[in-house]
Amino acid sequence: MKNVLHAVNTPKVQWDELAIRQAFCQDIKDRYSRIRDFENKKQPDESRFQLRVNADTKSGAVPYIALIAPDQDTSGPYGGLSFVVFPADDPGPPLIGMVVGTQSIAPDDLVLGRPGHARQCRAVTRWLAAQPEGGYAWAKREPVNTDEKLPVVVKERLRQWGNSLEKYGHVLYACYAPTGSGAPDDHKARELAITVLMDLFMDERGIERKSACESVAQATKAKWMAHLMPPIKNQDVAALLQFRRFVILEGPPGTGKTRMAKTLLQSDYRGVGQVIQFHAGTTYESFIGGLRPLTDDGAQGFRFAPAGGHLLRAIQQANAQPTQPYLLVIDEINRADLAKVLGECMYLFEVGDKDRQVELEHSFVEINGQTLHLPANLFILGTMNTADRSIALMDVAVRRRFAFVTMWPDLGVLHDQKQACSLMLQKFTQLLDIFVTHAADDGFQLLPGHAYFLETDETRAKVKLQTELKPLLLEYLAQGHVSGFRDEIHAYIDSLPE
Repeated sequence: MKNVLHAVNTPKVQWDELAIRQAFCQDIKDRYSRIRDFENKKQPDESRFQLRVNADTKSGAVPYIALIAPDQDTSGPYGGLSFVVFPADDPGPPLIGMVVGTQSIAPDDLVLGRPGHARQCRAVTRWLAAQPEGGYAWAKREPVNTDEKLPVVVKERLRQWGNSLEKYGHVLYACYAPTGSGAPDDHKARELAITVLMDLFMDERGIERKSACESVAQATKAKWMAHLMPPIKNQDVAALLQFRRFVILEGPPGTGKTRMAKTLLQSDYRGVGQVIQFHAGTTYESFIGGLRPLTDDGAQGFRFAPAGGHLLRAIQQANAQPTQPYLLVIDEINRADLAKVLGECMYLFEVGDKDRQVELEHSFVEINGQTLHLPANLFILGTMNTADRSIALMDVAVRRRFAFVTMWPDLGVLHDQKQACSLMLQKFTQLLDIFVTHAADDGFQLLPGHAYFLETDETRAKVKLQTELKPLLLEYLAQGHVSGFRDEIHAYIDSLPE
């Protein structure tokens, strides 16, 4: 997109409509298939989409360059999604983005209303903002909400384009604002923004890239898709535990939450700690402590005495080695009612106040009395399956005491570590595309993890897909978790090899 980059970097007072059209035409024809010349906007050659160039710089005018949906009038308001470039009010870099035509969301109402389009825009803008030169990028949660004004914080960051946003800010739904430094990295980021947003526009139009550009385009897409499902590394969680002490790994099944927790216990904590699992029967007495029957020589043959639960025993072991960090892993932490299980001890889970303590009802041997406090070398790591909707959500008081880390399916595990055969890679990619495109935000959190696709032998892979992945998807259907795209899921299940 070198010619387009040069054209949009030209100050608006020097804009030449013919030169801009030629620049866009040359780069677009080089990158995409079945593109005709569109040097004159009034000719019918633009029936697939239209390039508009408004180079009017008179007072009150808002110049722009826009690729718009097909079958639109050649002037005046238009509808549907479009790729746009707005020049700065004063000499400066262009604002590159996507807008909805002021006339209506048609003919792209299905595209704009689909969760996947907004989701991809958010991923692209996060990736652009992470480029070396920086810049500011933003995407609206729901592009179809054209009645909403531009958020104040966004408007402030984009004040260089105030005139453009005064007229079109309510229909802008994704944008990249370069730094304007003129450095090579700045221009590289501008070209990336042009390319990825143009690709998104063309993908939604069903226009294919030429084979010479496809491999690089897919590699770039993999990079910005990583911002949609950012990978979490062991060292990230280890560092967060040192900072927050109480952490929960949450995510859909098969994303490696329990595996990571056990790995951290063995590596970073040298095996000093324990793994327990919560379930529906977990109580205050089993986790904190309570009265339990003990055999004795009395008439009844037993008596009740205080006995510490998992937490008190962990505290006892942590106190025995005060210089050694101790990790208590609680698998499936949300399967129990955590507020009831913790009781008054919830008060202790406050990172900013290490001296907190509570008085328990009984005296426990594990803590040498009734006063309970959490030793500084005790760390707690929980895992939480977000796909199990039969479990009530944690209340706010509990959630604020833990730092939550979302673990997503990791395509890199399958690709980079060569732990999946071609069949598994294909089926994971297909399922990922279905969820990215069609799932609402709550449904997107159900995307099955990479563990369901870890198999290098194709024969065993077929068995795994039928006996592990298929039952999960059928359960999603039965529970209504994917009702918004059930036909896509049914079709995917039917495509699984037997």
